[in-house]
Amino acid sequence: MDAPMNLKQLAQHLGISQTTVSRALNGYPEVSEATRKRVLDAAQALDYAPNARAKGLATGRAMAIGHVIPISTQHEMVNPVFGDFIAGASEAYLAAGYDLTLSMTNDDDEADNYRRLKSKGNVDGIIVHGPKMRDGRIPFLRRLGLPFVVHGRASEVDEPYSWVDVNNARSFRRATEFLLDFGHRRIALVNGLETMDFAFRRRHGYEDALTARGLAADPALMTGQEMTEPNGYADAARMLALENPPTAFLTSSVISAIGVRRAIHEAGLEMGRDVSVITHDDDLSYLRNGPDLPMFTALRSSVREAGRRAADMLLRLIAEPRETPETALLEAQLIIGASTGPAPR
Repeated sequence: MDAPMNLKQLAQHLGISQTTVSRALNGYPEVSEATRKRVLDAAQALDYAPNARAKGLATGRAMAIGHVIPISTQHEMVNPVFGDFIAGASEAYLAAGYDLTLSMTNDDDEADNYRRLKSKGNVDGIIVHGPKMRDGRIPFLRRLGLPFVVHGRASEVDEPYSWVDVNNARSFRRATEFLLDFGHRRIALVNGLETMDFAFRRRHGYEDALTARGLAADPALMTGQEMTEPNGYADAARMLALENPPTAFLTSSVISAIGVRRAIHEAGLEMGRDVSVITHDDDLSYLRNGPDLPMFTALRSSVREAGRRAADMLLRLIAEPRETPETALLEAQLIIGASTGPAPR
């Protein structure tokens, strides 16, 4: 069996310096996109795999990124959103020669876990998942001096930090306006847990759109809890049984939307004709929104791409520590599917 290609051989094959090849593989910003693509394509075609141990000895780094999941939110590990994010992040780690370290921790042990990771030198940086509005992990990690990037934002944290997020407020305002333009006035919100920052922002986008049209949000049509199919079903069934039921639903997850669809069907109604539904996060690898025509009208933002962006950002912060944090606000597309139509007369 041939020996694996090393960095020197890859550089000779490409006719460029080892420094440029190394910088391209590690996401340095001064390397042009054309050069980076050429290097990555060649590395893949020639099965180049950097020796993480040798690279770590040379750089003084662990060559690993940590993802710490509190036990209270361990359900996230089986959530397809989390899976897609990890898949996207792993692509960036692999290209840069980094490993991914996933660990579980008790909620009251999380700070100690970060300290252990830092003191043992097990990881070079951390991705923070599921930020709450007031998230103590952010100021703690800043004091600890461990590079980190947050997937999302924390509205009540004033300190600067690096993050990648979707414009949740704008997305849900746009979706609500879309339903209002169809004549819907009784629009229900099936949201995630509103202690989580993304859900808080989504509710505000929804409420802002209603207020702009002179409508008041009805508490009976608003719910926020874990985004599961049974919860989506139960919430929708309860609302559809009201004396003045909703004619449309806006959901924070396609998983919840599937439950909403089941409740609509069991009520003897047809989705898209009698009751409209718009969902968020429909672009998931293992939960596709219909093969051709999308089943649901959806706010689409690739979670896999967010994972890549967050990982690339963290690798840059590790390679070149800086005072000014880096941020990325992603916009969601409104994809028209079969689940929406004019409000019934």
